[in-house]
Amino acid sequence: MKHPVDVHVGKRIRHRRWMTGTTQQNLADKVGIKFQQIQKYETGMNRVSASRLWDIAHALGVDIAFFFEGYDGDLNDMPGATGLPGDVLADKEALDLLRSYYAIPENQRRRLFDLARVLSDAA
Repeated sequence: MKHPVDVHVGKRIRHRRWMTGTTQQNLADKVGIKFQQIQKYETGMNRVSASRLWDIAHALGVDIAFFFEGYDGDLNDMPGATGLPGDVLADKEALDLLRSYYAIPENQRRRLFDLARVLSDAA
C-alpha cells in the first residue's frame, strides 16, 4: 500500500521535473539510476531514500524541503482545501500552463494573474 508521504513526494518530483522541462531519462541519468525507478518514485510505488532524495533535489535545483511543501499530514483533505482537482500536478495541460506562466516576464505575469483572478471571480 502506498504511503501518503511517498505519493506526495513523488508528485512533487514529477512537478519539479516538468517545470524544468527535464525528462525522466534525463533525471535518471543525472542521479545514476534507471528511468523506470523515477517512474516508481513519481507514482509513490517506491519510497525515495534520503540520499536519493538529496541527489534528486540537487539534480532539479531545489532544496529537499520543496518535496514536502503542501503536505499537511492528510492528503485526502488537500483537494477540498485548494478547490483544485485531486491530482492537478498529474495533469499535463496544467503543468504546461504553469511552465508557460513562469516563462512570462514578472510584470506581465502579474497582469495576467490579475486578469485571471477577475475572470474567475466573474464566472
